[in-house]
Amino acid sequence: MKGIMIQGCSSDAGKSYVATAICRILKDMGYKVSPFKSQNMSNNSYVTWDGGEIGRAQGVQAEAAGVRAETYMNPILLKPQKDSGSEIVLFGEVFKTLSGKDYHDDFTMTDGIAAVRKGLKIIEDQYDVIVIEGAGSPAEVNLNDKEIVNMRIAEEADVPVLLVVDINRGGSFASIVGTLELVGKDRERVKGLIFNQFRGDLALFEDGVKWIEEYTGIKVVGVLPYLRDVHIEGEDSLSINFQHTSGAKETLDIGIVRLPYISNHTDMEIFQYEADVNIRFIDEFTSLDKFDAIIIPGTKSTIGDLEYIEGIGLAEKLKTFNGYIFGICGGYQIMGEDLFDEEGIDFKPGYRKQGLGLLPLSTHFQRQKEVGQVTARGIHPLAQDLEVTGYEIHLGRTEKKNDTVSPLWMIGDRPDGAATADMKRAGSYLHNVFHNDNFRTAWLNMIRRHKGIPQREMVDTMAYKEAQYTKLGNYAREYLDVDYIMSLINGKEGEK
Repeated sequence: MKGIMIQGCSSDAGKSYVATAICRILKDMGYKVSPFKSQNMSNNSYVTWDGGEIGRAQGVQAEAAGVRAETYMNPILLKPQKDSGSEIVLFGEVFKTLSGKDYHDDFTMTDGIAAVRKGLKIIEDQYDVIVIEGAGSPAEVNLNDKEIVNMRIAEEADVPVLLVVDINRGGSFASIVGTLELVGKDRERVKGLIFNQFRGDLALFEDGVKWIEEYTGIKVVGVLPYLRDVHIEGEDSLSINFQHTSGAKETLDIGIVRLPYISNHTDMEIFQYEADVNIRFIDEFTSLDKFDAIIIPGTKSTIGDLEYIEGIGLAEKLKTFNGYIFGICGGYQIMGEDLFDEEGIDFKPGYRKQGLGLLPLSTHFQRQKEVGQVTARGIHPLAQDLEVTGYEIHLGRTEKKNDTVSPLWMIGDRPDGAATADMKRAGSYLHNVFHNDNFRTAWLNMIRRHKGIPQREMVDTMAYKEAQYTKLGNYAREYLDVDYIMSLINGKEGEK
């Protein structure tokens, strides 16, 4: 199989980042390239064109590669659940929920490896090149007998491996040497090392590069600097960084409620593209006085997270907050008055919970999961006739209890969301709703008017994202030995 695999010395070493960069480089070279990650663990999923769920990173990598995201690019997605192991999403659809032990003992080497092989075969038949991302570290010796995401996948695809280490954390030399020692015979597959997030003068690191190459016998393919001006969507909780300060003179301050089971956090990352918007997490220690708006994000455990914010006193602060509040999916459910979990879908059987009471809504959790990409039309007076796209991933049915609020959208012939007349309290099941430049601009300008600061023109975030992929590819070409990487991909190691 023609391709390359990116593994890391640890979680969040930069595997997704490097894989995305290589996908863009290969696209620019004219290759039809597919990203691939056999097994992903994340509650931040990406919905494919046909309504399947995959890891967000593979969706982003497909965008960078200029191809449509497909479920076979991430055949196994694990979505951690409260006190019940992980929900297994197999080729985009919910398969079952298993504990970690049952997953490792009963799934990986049966249904799991079969799914991986099926995905690899489809890509081999339909694409020129594959860029594979590993997970965590290949040196987890307690899991290696049944792992299906690192060296076993490199062997299945028969591709060379590039090992990435985050030098910004410190201990990078020990991480590399320790990883290579613990992978045993699989060390032979590692054909290159990449240092990521280097700060300072690269010339001062030349001796370090020379030492690690001589000690390991493996080429350093590149040293990527700490890049502050490239914004690529993060995937999991280790990548969340809601501490963005715009630097503008007159700003809007938006708080994101920090939830333990937050999901699809990329719903909010889009605000960093706005020149006058500051975003940051809020928790029990945060005063809400200086915030103009607050977003309650999606969650994998609505009732669990609601009880959490009640326990830390944040719920009472939200109830008395005088600015704008918008809830997305689970956050929308939390804003309602009543939550019913008759079958124990979200929390436990027969459980009833009062919500924040910010909107007159009643939610019943249900087994049938709503998943799909949708187009919606605005019917609220402040979103009238706006057309937006997004995706749904939820297990609840939410209904208005009275007519003091109106729906936000019509999705086909059914209403979605709810908002007060002034939209100070609003919410929707629609993920990526703020990724729609028209709605995000309308919502922000409404708050700007209320605050008395200048309104702004719409930011074209699709063009901005594409520019970020291009910028990332350009940086990678500058700091990585692309000729050497291509020689590995073409099976001609070391040839130029």
